[in-house]
Amino acid sequence: MMAEANVNYLDPKNYVNRELSWLEFNYRILGEARDKSLPLFERLKFLSITASNLDEFFMVRVASLKDMVHAKYTKPDIAGMKPEEQLVKISEKTHELVNLQYSTYSRSLIPALRQQGLCILPDHESLTKEQGEYVDQYFQENVYPVLTPMAFDSSRPFPLVRNKSLNIAALLKKKGKKEQEELEFAMVQVPSGLPRFVEIPVTADDQGREMRNVILLEQIIERNMQSLFLNYDILDAHPFRIMRNADLTIDEEEAVDLLEEIQKQLKKRQWGEVIRLEVEEKADKRLLKILKKELEVSSDDIFQIAGPLDLTFLMKLYGGLDGFDNLKVDPYTPQPIPAFMNDDDIFANIRKGDILLHHPYQTFDPVVDFVRTAAKDPNVLAIKQTLYRVSGNSPIIAALAAAADNGKQVSVLVELKARFDEENNIIWAKMLEKAGCHVIYGLVGLKTHSKITLVVRREEDGIRRYVHLGTGNYNDSTAKLYTDCGMMTCNPLIGEDATAVFNMLSGYSEPLSWNKLAVAPLWLRNKFMRLIRRETENARAGKKAKIIAKMNSLCDKEIIAALYEASCAGVKIDLIVRGICCLKAGIPGLSENISVRSIVGNFLEHSRIFYFENDGRSQIFMGSADWMPRNLDKRVEIVFPVEDERLKEAVYHILEVELEDNVKAHILQPDGSYEKQDKRGKVLVNSQEQFCQEAIHMAKDARKQEDPVNTRVFVPVESHNE
Repeated sequence: MMAEANVNYLDPKNYVNRELSWLEFNYRILGEARDKSLPLFERLKFLSITASNLDEFFMVRVASLKDMVHAKYTKPDIAGMKPEEQLVKISEKTHELVNLQYSTYSRSLIPALRQQGLCILPDHESLTKEQGEYVDQYFQENVYPVLTPMAFDSSRPFPLVRNKSLNIAALLKKKGKKEQEELEFAMVQVPSGLPRFVEIPVTADDQGREMRNVILLEQIIERNMQSLFLNYDILDAHPFRIMRNADLTIDEEEAVDLLEEIQKQLKKRQWGEVIRLEVEEKADKRLLKILKKELEVSSDDIFQIAGPLDLTFLMKLYGGLDGFDNLKVDPYTPQPIPAFMNDDDIFANIRKGDILLHHPYQTFDPVVDFVRTAAKDPNVLAIKQTLYRVSGNSPIIAALAAAADNGKQVSVLVELKARFDEENNIIWAKMLEKAGCHVIYGLVGLKTHSKITLVVRREEDGIRRYVHLGTGNYNDSTAKLYTDCGMMTCNPLIGEDATAVFNMLSGYSEPLSWNKLAVAPLWLRNKFMRLIRRETENARAGKKAKIIAKMNSLCDKEIIAALYEASCAGVKIDLIVRGICCLKAGIPGLSENISVRSIVGNFLEHSRIFYFENDGRSQIFMGSADWMPRNLDKRVEIVFPVEDERLKEAVYHILEVELEDNVKAHILQPDGSYEKQDKRGKVLVNSQEQFCQEAIHMAKDARKQEDPVNTRVFVPVESHNE
């Protein structure tokens, strides 16, 4: 154990700004797009993800910092940076990131695609005569009828530009007039309802190989701009795109009807302050000047792009272009869960003992089946569930509506404030109400982020409560892409707590004490602090002490300070943090016992798991909460213990494999950068691939055991004829 010096754990220089840490995370995703060992279409997918992440980052995080600057808010953040300083740094970092995105696209991915027989045309000027004719016809038939050209002059105000929409700005001159005379500005929105990329006739390359060609919709429109402005000469036309402030501010205390208020605010999202302007690099300075003035954008917020705007089209290319499966990772099919691979119903299986679920390696079907079976089961009296993000055509929603139809007591908490899912959730909430469910719209001032389902069932020996607890949303679509854990149990103590959670959500009554569940914002923070401090005390006393924690983000100052103190006391701390990490790792005299790794793989790491050594009597918890102020203080979160020894072993194994990952893990360095491990001479461990293989083997073994051929013993009848 090292000697603990008088360290000020709360000193801002010991922390990293959360926004800059998030940008580091987006750089890690971009690293996957740059990794030549990955299949080519997977690299396109990762580049698309960096673009969509950046959009959200500007609309929410940068927007909220701008709001702070406007409000003259100068309080420094965890790392001692004022909002204004953060914006300067962010602008610098994001410009670098965007440059790297586009050099990856143009220099690495486009040539590699050409090698594979696919050409994304950079501009309409490079079309052959035949392709040009095809494109012009496509424009006349499919695009022209949809377009609305908008002019801007003294009699017509500057058009309202929708958030995230792709537009083409043009500089026009009246036919017959000299160029020196007044020029006019016009624009046209690229219709979002039409496919962004269009496949056009095949050509042959220099070597005579067949080449498939794709052109972007904005290029087709740009080529045909003249037909939109017949009396004008077009001097210059270039795509542009804006990001607006989409951070919803809702005064819940004042809002009489939260549903209405959110609907009102959603409309405003389209017209918030412009946070970022992207424009093609080659755009005329005069055009840029008009856009800058009319959209009221500062120079720092203008991104001149050397390539197509909005790279999220690459995801559509990934999913919408057939014939390139050899350039993608083979799709993985989630495996059945051994505990359910029999003829018993789901309740009978849960009664045998707690069941662990590990998605997407194992199927999400039992979670859907849990609600479906409960909806039909005549002995089920009530179903209660929290919903944060659900899929577009959710089987869970359908099952809840059917349960209410079948006369069951159904209570659903729909979180209306789930960012960018508000609209979706409003539709669901109204539909569930119509079906006869009791819908609760969250609590004032708090987001309900917990993942819990309670089924109350009448059985021979009385009422029994069945509970599903999880780390991820009740969303059957994302369950195939996000790594999450869940547990099904009928432990009476957890059942009691689950009832208390729903009573608290619907009627504000908080129980006097909790058995097993730790709930935020009531006392989850205190629980985590106690658990960390216990490890610190154990290390000081020479007892066994260790912490392993896996989460999406770590930026809570109090928790980080406690981890620093634990590290200085000699506690070995392994953190697996996917995204934001405001903690500095490996700093002598502060955090030399702390290691941080971030796994960026084919699935999005999303589970939260917490392990505490506790002097050889280890404790493991899972839940919906990250170590962030919002999760601990501003949200309803649930963290639950894993107590069954078999399950504890399985969860610890998940942590162990992730700590051994040397393929997809990035290790945080003392200087704040992330590096992949040196793999030379080591056995390669890709945790996600390993979990896929393990799930396949577990299901295979379970099938063997269930197969009557393997279990029956045939005894021949002995002949009595001597």
